[in-house]
Amino acid sequence: MDTVSPLLDSAFWITAGAIMVLLILSGFFSGSETALTAASRGKLRSQADKGSAGAEKALKITEDNERLIGSVLLGNNLVNILAASLATALFTRAFGESGVALATLVMTLLVLVFAEVLPKTYAITNAERAASLVAPVIGVVIMVFAPIVSAVRAFVRVVLRLFGVQTDPDSHILAVREEIAGALQLGHSEGVVEKEDRDRILGALDLGDRVVEEIMLHRSGIEMINAADDPETILSQCLQSAHTRLPVYDGEPENIVGVIHAKDLLRGMDKVMRGPNASEKALASFEIRDVAMPPYFVPETTTLDDQMREFLRRRTHFALVVDEYGALQGLITLEDILEEIVGEIADEFDTEDEQDVQRDGDGNFVIDGGMTIRDFNRATDYTLPDEEANTVAGLVIHEAQMIPTTGQCFSFHGFRFEVAGREANRLTELKIRKL
Repeated sequence: MDTVSPLLDSAFWITAGAIMVLLILSGFFSGSETALTAASRGKLRSQADKGSAGAEKALKITEDNERLIGSVLLGNNLVNILAASLATALFTRAFGESGVALATLVMTLLVLVFAEVLPKTYAITNAERAASLVAPVIGVVIMVFAPIVSAVRAFVRVVLRLFGVQTDPDSHILAVREEIAGALQLGHSEGVVEKEDRDRILGALDLGDRVVEEIMLHRSGIEMINAADDPETILSQCLQSAHTRLPVYDGEPENIVGVIHAKDLLRGMDKVMRGPNASEKALASFEIRDVAMPPYFVPETTTLDDQMREFLRRRTHFALVVDEYGALQGLITLEDILEEIVGEIADEFDTEDEQDVQRDGDGNFVIDGGMTIRDFNRATDYTLPDEEANTVAGLVIHEAQMIPTTGQCFSFHGFRFEVAGREANRLTELKIRKL
């Protein structure tokens, strides 16, 4: 009894009790980190709007994820190292030199089960509830450890800079857009999110990153009205056109003097034909510029998000696109922007009965060369790059460094491209299949 009594003295129990408290703190830090990073900010905002102070605090401290994780990791490592040191001293006192190995084994099991797996499992299962509960305490921890964490962050950036790695001091670990996009892609791969739903949401998220030039109708495909034509010719052209708005040019197509709406044209002609001064001579003297709207020009570098807001502000749906020199490049409508979100919009005047993307007997996708890469990727779920070109034909020409002839084949980016049709310098038809 004389050798056992000193071993189980008050110091032993105080040390054992301190180890248990430190393990509890370690579990708290581990669970808090998982809860605060896994919790949905949308759900936390909903709870905060209902009066939850914990959810409001959780939203506040997760705005700077780097500082949050740095403080939690500092606290977690501090208590883990202290617990391991106390356990080593306790086991060495009880078992001599063999106590070091025994303390390592015991503490590894205790930390793994009670300080890592158990609290993190609970935190993942009840992320929002756990985040609301721990947020007030973690807020205090962040405030206490803020100077140390800031010093560590500065030191880490200096060390990384020595190795040529530049970091943004204001960058966040998680970006909201990437988080949403990743969740949608994961949900689609697991069959939870439909392809159409994924495409619509991603299309809306991309509006701020894409410019007018990428989706505009090129000037070669614009239908225009010559202001010098006689009124009957203009009326016939408008009635036969599938479009309600047509640019009006004077002299040469580059000189756009207005935009005519079919309704304005019909009202104007109806007035001179059935009004109080109606006569054949009055119809012959009809001037289309009197009823045309002033043209609205936009730079080709305008983002789709800004352009859509401008359309809504101006209450117009039609704009002509110009380059930095003021030369006409194409036109864009509100419908073009909406199609980037909801997909192709067809109405009763669309004469295109065939699908844009078809399959031939050999398993190739047969498309028009002017089809945009984004539309092709959306239709096929492929991932052709669109950094160097807007259209599939443009991508082929860019990679080939030439204008291919009919029948030529190319392989790049994991796909095989065959030129099935060409008119002048334009690739009119392509066959594509994945290698």
